[in-house]
Amino acid sequence: MPLKIELKPFERLLIGGAAIRNGSRRSSFVIETMTKFLRESDIITESEADTACKRLYLTLTVIYLTDNAPEAENAFVLQANELISAVPTTAPYVKDICALMAAREFYKALKRGKELVQYERALADRLAGTLAAGETSASQAP
Repeated sequence: MPLKIELKPFERLLIGGAAIRNGSRRSSFVIETMTKFLRESDIITESEADTACKRLYLTLTVIYLTDNAPEAENAFVLQANELISAVPTTAPYVKDICALMAAREFYKALKRGKELVQYERALADRLAGTLAAGETSASQAP
């Protein structure tokens, strides 16, 4: 099934093992065969992987882009177990990701991993708001 990709000016895209950068105008093209691809917006670098969920997502990216990645798969299992132990509410996300990986639906697993990163960000924002409210209350105490 062909897939139409639209790129913004200067947007990067990984297709197979090739890195492509779009020119100064918007462009579109069609991928007619099965291949692995990632948009620049879906890539997290090692330096950006500064949270548990982002590190898990980075590991998923390696698994997705590499044909045979037993080390990354082992790292994923360890990271997933540590994450669930630390934050049990992430278990549904991790369970879905594992099921998708078992079905060899690595791109869908990556997308679910991105949702996990967004969930982690929402938790952090909520915690920051709770802490800020607590500090305000504490400073107003007699």
